[in-house]
Amino acid sequence: MDKLLQDKVCVVTGGSKGIGRAIVELFASQGGRVYYFSRSETENAAALTQKAAASGGAVSWIACDVSDEKQVDAAVEAVIKEAGFIDALVNNAGVTRDGLVFRMSLEDWNTVITTNLTSAFLVSRVAARHMIKRRSGCIVNVSSVVGITGNGGQTNYAASKAGVIGFTKSLAREVASRGVRVNAIAPGYIDTSMTEKIPEEAKEKLKATIPLGRTGTGEDVAKAALYLCSDLSSYVTGEILKVDGGMGM
Repeated sequence: MDKLLQDKVCVVTGGSKGIGRAIVELFASQGGRVYYFSRSETENAAALTQKAAASGGAVSWIACDVSDEKQVDAAVEAVIKEAGFIDALVNNAGVTRDGLVFRMSLEDWNTVITTNLTSAFLVSRVAARHMIKRRSGCIVNVSSVVGITGNGGQTNYAASKAGVIGFTKSLAREVASRGVRVNAIAPGYIDTSMTEKIPEEAKEKLKATIPLGRTGTGEDVAKAALYLCSDLSSYVTGEILKVDGGMGM
């Protein structure tokens, strides 16, 4: 059986760790030629490259601050120059700067909005231009259940992730007639370096709100991204897929 992303050119932002790293690894294992954008290279990069090659895929790192327009344009064009096209884009880059709104600085607000939302616009804008010319391609934006439900102490993060949902649905309408699909994933509580800072007592309370009774993993989200970037979802666009163990239902 052919692998789901055999010879597909994929771009993943924020691919050096956490959910992004899991997506890079899974896509490469499915035969994808994966380029990941991040400010720094992933740990054990050589091992990742070797593992990808053994499974018939490939992994390449491109240094890029996805909140910087010029760096984004250059990084996407570098992929096009080397690979010729982009089949799939996953906008995963994200940060948190939590705090109550009346104590939140404008810098913390802007950092989260720019990294989580504006970056998706910047990368999608360039990639979509190439995709519509080929009348083929898919974009997956990583949102959050917090963007649907809201969460105290995360007004900046929730606003950015809600914005990602609106951006996804609007872009999906713009490019559907050209054969390009755009969807989003809304993860719930996922074990990453971003969530490990949460106090243990708070983690247990959060876990109690998850019907499936466990926290999620980067691989759980990566599998959803694989589905949305493969031909298995060829008739799916403008959709928000929650990967949250039932937390947001």
